[in-house]
Amino acid sequence: MSALLLFLIFVATVAAMEGFAYVMHRWVMHGPGWFLHASHHRTRTGWWEANDLYFVIFAMPSILLLLGGVRWGWGDWATACGAGIAAYGLIYLGFHDILVHRRVGHRHVPRSPYMKRIMQAHRLHHAVETREGCVSFGFLIAPPPDELKRQLTRRGRSGLREASRLVETD
Repeated sequence: MSALLLFLIFVATVAAMEGFAYVMHRWVMHGPGWFLHASHHRTRTGWWEANDLYFVIFAMPSILLLLGGVRWGWGDWATACGAGIAAYGLIYLGFHDILVHRRVGHRHVPRSPYMKRIMQAHRLHHAVETREGCVSFGFLIAPPPDELKRQLTRRGRSGLREASRLVETD
């Protein structure tokens, strides 16, 4: 398989992961998987939260594909897919856990319109403490904050976090 084709598989996998992340976040984490994800919508009391198990769960396909491609003879396509999933995981870790939730201290202030938009969208997602009524389930692609604010307004105050607790969680 050519290097160009493997690169395209890698890039396509990274891009597809945003759609996968949206579906999993919207219908699994805010559905039957809320028992783990609820910890992410509360103030963290230590370094870890139950929601961190999703990082391990979602790493499994990447590990399996990388092993299959490198050690078990599945083909280079499996390695490219596994690497694409891992790359999305690292991008997500950097943006979500480090930049937005500041799980590693830093002084970065978003200046680009894109970074401001995704950070604002994620904060609006966390304005709701319950599994229902949230907005913006993707991460690297986010609707405009004004649209998200309109959606929250239409839904009323059900599940909205008190304003004084918004800063603590974010």
